[in-house]
Amino acid sequence: MSKHKTGRGRTRIGYVVSDLHLFSRRSDYTLHEKGIFEAASKADVFVLNGDTFDFRWTTLPSTELTVAAAIRWLRNLTERFPHCHFHFILGNHDNVKMFIDALKRLDAERSNLTWHPYYLRLGDKVFLHGDVSDRKMSHKTLIKRRSRWLDDDRPRHPIMHDLYDMALRINLHRAAHLMRFPPRRVARRVKAYLEEVGHGPDDGIRHVYFGHTHAAMSNFHYRDLVFHNTGSPMRGLEFNMLRVELHG
Repeated sequence: MSKHKTGRGRTRIGYVVSDLHLFSRRSDYTLHEKGIFEAASKADVFVLNGDTFDFRWTTLPSTELTVAAAIRWLRNLTERFPHCHFHFILGNHDNVKMFIDALKRLDAERSNLTWHPYYLRLGDKVFLHGDVSDRKMSHKTLIKRRSRWLDDDRPRHPIMHDLYDMALRINLHRAAHLMRFPPRRVARRVKAYLEEVGHGPDDGIRHVYFGHTHAAMSNFHYRDLVFHNTGSPMRGLEFNMLRVELHG
């Protein structure tokens, strides 16, 4: 049973963000922090839709310090806005065992925080990180791919950071994502996954909110579903926090 109860029939206001990649030096999250906090101050529900933190590309000296900072950030967020229920969905960059263990403890401590390993359904809307868009995959395949990240918690070498920075400076990151994730291909793969796990259009789903591709998208229609993506505040990319109305 959900920890968060609301009155039946009332329209709730929610917001969703994805791919903040906190602790990566390529994230411009701080430019958007004020807007995110303002949204949380008036929201009933706030969905953090995967890759909120980036343990692989952290600028902190160790995974342990990054996990501690991530939990501190989440605790401060839930304490600052106690009226808002935060849903934390794991992405591949969040999928680190040390962090998941700490997240479970925080979930038990905070009544307005719920974590979800793969997806969340609220009415006719479903939220998932979207790494199923990398290729057509079943839920079993997703679990297997995610498992590769669980213990791969070593921060990348500084030289790798420099190479990544160079790719962003010449817009290679943006171009690569546009080529790799054309909207129809992404929608087709995400839809196939959702249908397998029982959250497709025949199951009452109308709107799909996902991330991972770093490509902002709103109201993209594909075969009875409407797809939305907030993009990412990674340097040089488009980022649009999305407002969601939840009924019932």
